[in-house]
Amino acid sequence: MPDVRDRRDRDRRDRDRRAPAVSRISPQRWSEVRVAVQDVGERFAHLVLSSDPAVMATADWTVADTAAHVAAIAWQYTSLVVSYETERPIDGVRDLLLGTTVDNIHTGLNEAMRRNFTQRDPEALVATLRSSIARVLELTRDADPASTVVWLGGASLPRAGLLAHLTNEMLLHGRDIARAGGVPWPIPQEQAALFFDLFIVEIIRNGVGVLLDVAGPPRPGRIAVEFRSAYTTPVAVVVTDGVVSVEEPGRDVDVHLSFQPAALNLMLFHHVGRLRTVLGGGVRVWGRRVWLLPAFLRKVRLP
Repeated sequence: MPDVRDRRDRDRRDRDRRAPAVSRISPQRWSEVRVAVQDVGERFAHLVLSSDPAVMATADWTVADTAAHVAAIAWQYTSLVVSYETERPIDGVRDLLLGTTVDNIHTGLNEAMRRNFTQRDPEALVATLRSSIARVLELTRDADPASTVVWLGGASLPRAGLLAHLTNEMLLHGRDIARAGGVPWPIPQEQAALFFDLFIVEIIRNGVGVLLDVAGPPRPGRIAVEFRSAYTTPVAVVVTDGVVSVEEPGRDVDVHLSFQPAALNLMLFHHVGRLRTVLGGGVRVWGRRVWLLPAFLRKVRLP
């Protein structure tokens, strides 16, 4: 059995091998997310126009409410993709942006958008969505996809991540609307994977601001979780004394997590429960300290 000094030497070598994660944004990924946001936007538009706007899509939102939420995000992005200083098309949003966290977004920012964007006519909402997507694509045609904008909580989000977030919003909320109407809504793994590579990894790489802040003192120590799928580049997401970072996977990973991107996104946004996701094979978990995963997820979480 190795003695304490041997273990300390091994731990030191592991720390020395840790490398910050490189950007997952590439010309191919940038092209893919630009195609995806337009493709999913059209699918979402046709779904909204073929659905009953008064039917409940979630416990709190009708189909029209859900479509309005997505259209409002797309409309906001026509200004946010330029800069934080640009005037927002919906009142009351800009003042809430920097203080938004994953825990207060529903009662703060989302509620302000619902209250101040009152359009619920499906054709008008689809028109706003389509024109907003076209405008965002136009504004970013010659942009550096790795250049950042100020996002929720003061996070720094690359423009590629902004498009990936909008794509994911339409994929997840499209599922809500489709389930309400009893119609199919496939979520292609390749499109779902864009959210992980271009949003999750990149927003952590560039700085999350107060987005993931939690009440109380942070958990001391380090937890490293490796995420791996057939559709994304492997990465380790690390929480060290409450600070989140991303690294290239190394030997000192506590938890290994393999996933199907669509299943992971649905689980992280609480559309499907964790147990159901695991039992369905959408996520597999193992590792030397797998019991640390709940503590990790209390910090690395989505609304």
